Amino acid sequence: MPLNYDPPAHLTQHWQVTKPAARGRRGMVVSQSRDAALAGIAMLEAGGNAADAAVATAFALAAMEPWNSGLGGIGFAQVAAPGQAAETLDFGPVAPAGLDPSAFPLTGRVKSDLFTWPEVEGDRNIHGPLSFVIPSSVAGYAALHAKHGKLPVADVLAPAIALARRGLPQDWFTTLKVANSASVLRLYAESARIYLPNGLPPVPPYQGAPGYFRLGALADTLEQLARRGFRDFYEGEVAQAIAADCREAGALLTAADLAACRARFLPAVSVPWRGRTVHLSNGLTAAPTFRRVMALMEAADWSGKEPSPGWNLAFARAVQGAYAERLSGLGDAEPKGADSCTTHLTVCDAEGMMVSMTTTLLSSMGSRVVLPRSGVLMNNGVMWFDPRPGTPNAMAPGKRPLTNMSPVIATDAAGVPAIALGASGGRRILAAVFQMLSFVAGFGMDPAQAAHQPRIDVSGPEGVMADARLAPESLAALAEAAGPLQAVEHAVLPVNYACPNLIAIGPDGMRTGVSDAMSPWSAALAQ
Repeated sequence: MPLNYDPPAHLTQHWQVTKPAARGRRGMVVSQSRDAALAGIAMLEAGGNAADAAVATAFALAAMEPWNSGLGGIGFAQVAAPGQAAETLDFGPVAPAGLDPSAFPLTGRVKSDLFTWPEVEGDRNIHGPLSFVIPSSVAGYAALHAKHGKLPVADVLAPAIALARRGLPQDWFTTLKVANSASVLRLYAESARIYLPNGLPPVPPYQGAPGYFRLGALADTLEQLARRGFRDFYEGEVAQAIAADCREAGALLTAADLAACRARFLPAVSVPWRGRTVHLSNGLTAAPTFRRVMALMEAADWSGKEPSPGWNLAFARAVQGAYAERLSGLGDAEPKGADSCTTHLTVCDAEGMMVSMTTTLLSSMGSRVVLPRSGVLMNNGVMWFDPRPGTPNAMAPGKRPLTNMSPVIATDAAGVPAIALGASGGRRILAAVFQMLSFVAGFGMDPAQAAHQPRIDVSGPEGVMADARLAPESLAALAEAAGPLQAVEHAVLPVNYACPNLIAIGPDGMRTGVSDAMSPWSAALAQ
């Protein structure tokens, strides 16, 4: 009689991955790209502060992480320094003044892929020129530099220019990211020219060093900003180039939209929590839901050196409840499971200023449209809007949609910045940031231990995704009381969890930083 053999669940990883932490007493930069973090460190070494380092890192990411962020994106940041009130820098998405909801007719179907919005004809809200919202990243970086920075604009942009001139490495990770977007990148001429030589995504060499993607006119644009200042992106030659490309492509974004673009500083949303004050981002972010989870978790079991099965269960239920409130009251502008690709960077300097910045193009490679005259890869922020009329996040001209970004800074009992963190990952951001904050500030873990602690993800009112490495009793409790439960790997792809990073400053002044363990390019670097 033949053996009845049931194959086990397939595992993609048969190794243990660790990510080194950085430690020091001066400045520190943590980024999803080590090359970009080095740009920030160069600013600190040149006499700049955390604001200079954050801006340099963010611009460098335009060349190093085009699937996540860039000049065509948007974002939010938290800024705090000893003796100063914590503040939010809002450079979030704003719809063009000419956005016409009737230009996005529904097909009557629901997307059958990762997106779960009602389907729009031609996916024009997801990719292509109609999907652009006003690109406010440069305005945000400029506002941070103008208010807090010390170094000249040209110095802050120098690393990004050099990286853009060199190009984006064609290693296994980059080419995997490009391949995931290739079916849409091929629809847009400049995007296909840059990322799909011979019409196909390149593969890294079997041996030797990888080549580079040449990033079109991006380096020229950065050099123009270095000469003319950041506002050139909105009112100068760069703005003219962007507007011309948008006009020829049939985009809704205009020169007037660019000229009107401004970032804004707002008071942070400050919440007392376990002997500290947690400063959440103001504006249309995950902050209200984050705050609700904080309140619901007050009665959880905070004893021990790491979360117990009971704590994990309480957390899962708290996030499920908070998301039920979010979806029914605030609405939500990102479908669960969408291929959201964002980046987060965290910086501190020797004087104790901390910057926590989350910035994004929304989907992986945004709209997938590279504007040929400027080399700017544009966002697809229209996808943040619910295409159904009458919903809380329905499309409207000049409107700001709700986002899931959640950069956080926590100050100690004396009001001194002590922890800065955030994450990329769309709806998964909130759960990751709260758990990392809890591991370090609630359970007293070293940041390196916290970065390797198995997490759960709850990004809706039902169901839980849990790291398969969690203790069996935790998995059993979640399955029984908060399910349905999916126990999955924490891997590079599929991306099942958000990618957090964090810097903590101890009472003795020692800084410890760590990046996401499963992000291959990420790094924490000490000055």
